[in-house]
Amino acid sequence: MSEDRILIARIGAAHGVRGEVRVKPFGDDPLSFCDYGPLETADGKRRLVVKSARLQKAMVVTRFEGIDDRNAAEALNGVDLYIPRGALPELDDEDEFYHTDLLGLEAVSPDGTAIGKIIALPDFGAGTLVEIRPEGASSFYVPFTREAVPEIDLAAGKVTVVVPESTDDEADQDGRERPDDGAAG
Repeated sequence: MSEDRILIARIGAAHGVRGEVRVKPFGDDPLSFCDYGPLETADGKRRLVVKSARLQKAMVVTRFEGIDDRNAAEALNGVDLYIPRGALPELDDEDEFYHTDLLGLEAVSPDGTAIGKIIALPDFGAGTLVEIRPEGASSFYVPFTREAVPEIDLAAGKVTVVVPESTDDEADQDGRERPDDGAAG
């Protein structure tokens, strides 16, 4: 896929019988995807124009031009929507980043040791996380806070990450050893 396009939303399930769909937006403003003109599919072969949109819980119920019944709406389920990168506003604050700019960057410890690559920045409802995948290992998450991610250097392609110390599974929260037989102690 071309780097000059940005994933801005994903179409979900049909909503009702008149062609509306649920859309999961990926911007700070849930309705912002409506402001960029026609939205393109991943393959670039289809352009969708927002006819109407309204917030409903964590989703945006959306009607696209030419999608007038439930069957047409159901056919859009799972479709990713993109906009041209040039349509995004310039960021004024040096501490603001587009998530797409962070994906693929190298995560390093404060001493410069490579940790892994940033593969996602999900938000499961309690704030944005940084998902890091070390080479040959399972990914893990750190909060996207200044404490856990104190430095982002886009030009160098690196993000400094302070990985919290893992909790020892064999100790209780107060530091006492757990009994091996499962008896209360």
